Amino acid sequence: MPHLFDPLPMGGLTLRNRIGLSPMCQYSAVEGVPNDWHQVHLGRFAAAGLGVIFTEATHVTRDGRITPGCLGLWTDEQGEGLARILRSIRSVDPEVKLGIQLAHSGRKGSADLPWKGGHPLKDHTAWETVAPSALPHDEGWPTPRALDAGELPGLVEAFVASAKRALAAGFEVMELHGAHGYLIHTFLSPISNHRSDAYGGTREKRMRFPLEVASAVRKVWPKDKTFGLRLSGQDYLDGGMTVDDTVAFAKELKGIGVDFFDISGGGIWPSKLKVKVGPGYQTPSAERVKAEVGLPTFTVGMILDGGQADEIVQSGKADAVLVGRGHLREPFWVWRAAEALGAKHFCPPQYLRAGERPGANVPRTVLATKG
Repeated sequence: MPHLFDPLPMGGLTLRNRIGLSPMCQYSAVEGVPNDWHQVHLGRFAAAGLGVIFTEATHVTRDGRITPGCLGLWTDEQGEGLARILRSIRSVDPEVKLGIQLAHSGRKGSADLPWKGGHPLKDHTAWETVAPSALPHDEGWPTPRALDAGELPGLVEAFVASAKRALAAGFEVMELHGAHGYLIHTFLSPISNHRSDAYGGTREKRMRFPLEVASAVRKVWPKDKTFGLRLSGQDYLDGGMTVDDTVAFAKELKGIGVDFFDISGGGIWPSKLKVKVGPGYQTPSAERVKAEVGLPTFTVGMILDGGQADEIVQSGKADAVLVGRGHLREPFWVWRAAEALGAKHFCPPQYLRAGERPGANVPRTVLATKG
C-alpha cells in the first residue's frame, strides 16, 4: 500500500498527507505587500488536496529582501494582506495546513527580478547588503558589509517580530530559511563565514547566530502548531558545509524544540557548484538528517511524480516531499499522484464531476471530500 497519503504528525499538528507546496518566490509584491497575483497563485492550490501549502520566502526586513518584488512581513499591512489570502484558502479547504517561510537574503539581496536577469542592482534602487563576512555572493556581485556583533540582536528581533505577525495572520507552520546562501546559511558555511569572533571559526561558533534566531522564534511560536527550518544539506563545494555539519546543527535545533526539517542544498557560491542535478538529487542529505536526528524530514529537488515520491517515503529516505516546479506546471499534482497510487485525495464537491468525464483518468472511487 502507498504511504504518501498517510497522515504525518509534525509538532502539534498532523498533515493529512505527505505532499506539500514548496515555497516559491513570485517577485511580485509591492513594498513587501501581497496583491492579486499572490491571491491567484496561492488560491489555485486551495482545491489541490495538499497536506501543507507554504507561501514564498517572506522577508523580515526591507533590506533583507532578495529583489524589490519580494514578499515581506515587517509591517502589519503585509500581515493583513497574507491573512486575507489564508482566509480564502481555508474557505475552500479547512483541513490544509498553511505555512510561511521567514527569510533574510543577506548578501544575495539587492538583485533584479529573475526575468530581468537577476543581476545585482546598480542604480538608485540598489541597497546595501550584509553578511557575516565581507565576501561577495559570487563573481560580479558587490561586497556586502560585514555585520557587527552588536547588530545581531536586532536581526534576531526582526525574525521574532515577523513570526508574531505570521501567527496573527493565521499561519500554522513556521519555517526559517537556513539554506541557499541566504543570511542564516552564510553564518553556517565556512565558505562565507570567516569571522574571528564568537560567531565564526569553529562549527559551534558558526552555529551561534542561527541558533539564537531559531531559539527566539521557538519561544514565540506556539507548541500546538509546528516549527522547522529549511537547511542546505551540503554546499556541494570543497571546503564547504557538509552533511555532517548539517546533522550536527539539526541535533542542536532538536534540543531547542524544532519539530521538522526541510532539506535542500547548494546556493552558497553558484558558479562553483559541484553537483549532478537529477531526480531526487537532494534526497540523500535528507535521508541522513532523518536517520540521525529522528525528526520529521521533508525532501525537495526534482520530485517528478507520485511513484517517485511514494518510494522516497516508503523506503524511509524522508517523511514527506515538497514539490515546487511540478506544482507550477500542474496545480493538481496531488490528484495525479493519487490516481497513480490508487489513493484517496481531497476534492471539493464542485470538482467531483472531473471523475465523471468520458475518458477521465480519475475514477469516482478515488475522489473524496476528505482524505
